[in-house]
Amino acid sequence: METSTLIASDLSKFDIGDYNAGTKWKIILWYPINYFIFNSSIPWPNMFKSWLLRLFGAHVGTGLIIKPRVIIKNPQKLVIGDNCWLGESVWIDNLDKVTLGDNVCISQGAMLLTGNHDYSKMDFPYRLGAITLADGVWIGAKSVVCPGITCLSHAILTVNSVATKNLEPRKIYSGNPAVYLRDRKITN
Repeated sequence: METSTLIASDLSKFDIGDYNAGTKWKIILWYPINYFIFNSSIPWPNMFKSWLLRLFGAHVGTGLIIKPRVIIKNPQKLVIGDNCWLGESVWIDNLDKVTLGDNVCISQGAMLLTGNHDYSKMDFPYRLGAITLADGVWIGAKSVVCPGITCLSHAILTVNSVATKNLEPRKIYSGNPAVYLRDRKITN
């Protein structure tokens, strides 16, 4: 293979592009708060964590449960509805906006990734895409939701699966990449 036809990455030319993390002082303050409060094994009260998220620009509904060891990159790019659960070791890597509807459950170790890199360009720039999890969505343990994905009402992504395409309402998806498994039937 000829070397001239290869596209090489040059990370010294990396540019964040349109990404904006927010106000510098908030970013600087958020890191220790995220580390010592959210990413801690200490079970800080949920109301306190919700208050901190709001203080740093997140829109948070009522009844939020946040387990220990959660990482949230940018609270100002986070919208959380009512009665949501963030399981232990959830990572919300929100370089772009993440929106959770009401009654959304993100199980332990799951990752919401709003950014990756354009590997086809030498400067390896960010490719960002907002994530939306509609009402009643359940993201299973150790699953990954990729940039730009929308999971519609009451969709399920099963344990250790990767959502690379939008999930349709009331359907269950599994695998890497996740594929339709069956319909979700909800009874009273």
